[in-house]
Parts: sequence; C-alpha cells; structure tokens
Amino acid sequence: MKVPKYYIVEASALPEVFLKVAEAKRLLQTGEATTVNDATRLTGISRSAFYKYRDAVLPFQNMMHGRIITFQFLLHDRKGLLSSLLSIFAEHKANIQTINSIVPTNGSAVVTISAETIDLTVPLEELLSDVRQLSGVIKAEVLAG
Repeated sequence: MKVPKYYIVEASALPEVFLKVAEAKRLLQTGEATTVNDATRLTGISRSAFYKYRDAVLPFQNMMHGRIITFQFLLHDRKGLLSSLLSIFAEHKANIQTINSIVPTNGSAVVTISAETIDLTVPLEELLSDVRQLSGVIKAEVLAG
C-alpha cells in the first residue's frame, strides 16, 4: 500500500476542480445540498470529478481539528501583547500545551505556542485572523501540526 503524502497549498494555487469539490463536500455536510447530484449541480462539476477527488480534498481546518498545532508569532515588544494573544486562544478554547519565547531583540520577539485544537470553537484560519488583528502582531503562522 502506498503511503499518502500531504501538502499545504494556498487555495488560489489549486485547480478550480479541487475548490469546487471542497465546496460540494461543504454543501453536503451543512445540508445545503442533500444529494451528490445537488452538490455537483450547484458547484458546476461532474459527479465523476467529485467522486475522483472527494477523498483527496480536505480543508486545512478539518485536517487539523483535534491535533496539537504549533504556531509561531513575531510580536512587537509591548506590555500586555502576549496576554492578549493568549486570551484569544482561551476564548476559542485552544488548549495551550507549551509557550516558548526568546528575549526580545530590536523591539520584537518570536513566540512559539503549541495548542491542542480538539475543542476549538472556530476554524483555525479564524483563530489566526483574530490574532493578526491584534496591534503589535507582526506575523502569525502555523509552524507544524
């Protein structure tokens, strides 16, 4: 048996059919479409394309649900910023396992946080978006998962 290989790819770089398969799967999951015929008609793909790719296309947040994710942040050295960042994790029920920070240099510091995401109340992208909106966050990304 061949072991699958996975890649994280920005959605804009994917062929349109993959995006439509992901959308069709979402429509079925949410009940907006009740059959594969409905979902493929609404997304404009053939049923054969849906069946060909359905098991290979999985949104990143679904893949990461319930796992320990390692985040890396570049933060300005500001009083209370790390506390605000941690509050966002708590608000969205990300269970923090580890926090590592280097001593700030040149007014900024790298902070690495590992968190369990099994109880996460929002998609991973939304958690990162909320963190990025904090004043003083220079960079926020998933390092590993």
